[in-house]
Amino acid sequence: MRILILGAGQVGASVAESLTQEGNDVTVVDQDAALLQRLQGRLDIRTVPGNAAHPSVLRRAGAEDAELLLALTRNDDTNLLASALARKQFNIPTCIARIRASDYVEGRHAVLEQFSVDHAICPEQIVTDNLRRLLAYPRALQVLDLGQGSAQLVIARAGEGGKLLGRPLRQLRTDMPDHDSRLCAIYRDDRLITPDGDTVIAPGDEVFFIAARDDVPLMLSELRRSEKPVRRVMIAGGGNIGYRLARLLQHDYEVKLIEYQAERARWLAENLDHVLVLHGEATDETLLADENIDEMDVFCALTNDDEDNVMSTLLAKRMGARRVIALVNRSSYVDLLEGNRIDVVVSPHLSTIGSILAHLRRGDVVAVHPLRRGAAEVMEVVIHGDQHTSRVVGRRIDAIKLPDGCSLAAVIRDGRVLMAHHDLLLQGEDHLILFVSHRRQLRLIEKLIQVRMGFF
Repeated sequence: MRILILGAGQVGASVAESLTQEGNDVTVVDQDAALLQRLQGRLDIRTVPGNAAHPSVLRRAGAEDAELLLALTRNDDTNLLASALARKQFNIPTCIARIRASDYVEGRHAVLEQFSVDHAICPEQIVTDNLRRLLAYPRALQVLDLGQGSAQLVIARAGEGGKLLGRPLRQLRTDMPDHDSRLCAIYRDDRLITPDGDTVIAPGDEVFFIAARDDVPLMLSELRRSEKPVRRVMIAGGGNIGYRLARLLQHDYEVKLIEYQAERARWLAENLDHVLVLHGEATDETLLADENIDEMDVFCALTNDDEDNVMSTLLAKRMGARRVIALVNRSSYVDLLEGNRIDVVVSPHLSTIGSILAHLRRGDVVAVHPLRRGAAEVMEVVIHGDQHTSRVVGRRIDAIKLPDGCSLAAVIRDGRVLMAHHDLLLQGEDHLILFVSHRRQLRLIEKLIQVRMGFF
């Protein structure tokens, strides 16, 4: 696919890297020529320097032949204008725009349609929603909604006190006779283990499982000792993400927010009714001690500076915060930091990529969530047709040959979550939850779920 990306910042660069790995023809536009040169030095892409909202720049970038526009600059106005030009002047079929201002997103149908935006994504809101789910499940590394929230995929590290540690997975049936869940994968020392009934969970294993939302807490207790719910939260950084998270949490948690800039701190205090806003630095040991950091259930470092986030979370952890979460933009930092002294590292651009990939996959794809820093994926797809027009509808799961590295974890049917047992018969309009450990198999999966022409 010929894809035009506007903006070579952290989000645009990460998306470009992901899309080139899948064999797409990618062109990136940005006003920073030096940034484009560095990006071109490590990726097989074409770059064009210039203002992304200028028709002449879009023309030089090949807009007349592009099949998809991704307007991912940090400026909403640029993204909206570029999308309008892309559709009306260059006839690009699909336009996806990064929109940060809530004025555009709330009541978005009227505004976005005027600018020919097919899909709007807001990285800040995506990260905020991810953080909110993490606070609901202490000790989970990642929590993703599937089937409009009826099911969840959870990644957790097996630890001391877990009921299942040292026992084969078949014991799950004994421990949870009235509940059902599915372990998709286990990563042990960065090596993938495809679980079966004889697999034994070891301390430190990174376990990926899917369960109905109500069954997630019970499944987590199988992997590690249960923890008291989160009540006190401290947030470092009152930018877009910090503000959004504080606003979301203020009625259900005791929230403190630290902001360095005095004017921004005053604005936050005026706009957050139930949040204690503190003017200062999150790396100030005296401030943290005065605000009882040792009593905090969770400390979230959400500033725009990776180093500040890392240092403040390390300090908060040393001073007694029960759990610390750091926002880190550099993907190379994630593997180095997570699971050591920092409990969870959140990468904004990796979270955003999934929202974009869902629109690129062939077939009726509802959601795509990159896992393991993009090396694996979980996909939610809808199957259509019947046993004559589909390779999967009307067939038992054990009769379907899935590509290597792909497993069918669950089926969502009419809002009910069904675990993918071998004798389950698939029906049209089922939502399939697929775990893909090797992204090179994605094209085979897309071919498998496509409907034959007879359906039409």
